[in-house]
Amino acid sequence: MRELSEAGEAFVRERHIATLSTMAPWGGIHAVPVGFTLHEGVLRIITSRDSQKMRNVLRDATATVSQVDGARWLAFPATATVHDDPDEVALAVELYAQRYRQPRVNPSRVAIHLMPVRLMGSSGLLRTV
Repeated sequence: MRELSEAGEAFVRERHIATLSTMAPWGGIHAVPVGFTLHEGVLRIITSRDSQKMRNVLRDATATVSQVDGARWLAFPATATVHDDPDEVALAVELYAQRYRQPRVNPSRVAIHLMPVRLMGSSGLLRTV
């Protein structure tokens, strides 16, 4: 089993935009830029209730978050779920604000949770346990 090394943990705390890839309604891949956070083993992405990424996750929970910076990269293939519980959304917003910036007010905001099923990355960002 692999997990993030100290360098990998530092990498996901740096301010980088990532890519969320989900399954599109037509059977292809829908890839969009996102900000994400990693907290207690869960990746979180905030979005609007009417977003295509949210609809994709509701239809098919298969998703991958990838972050790249030069030769450093991580990919988190995951199972995704949508959460509209106010406490879950508030936590996702708080974590996002810590890593990026305070997001705009959005009364239709939801949080996408991604539970990684694998972990892939460049040399030095992972360790075997």
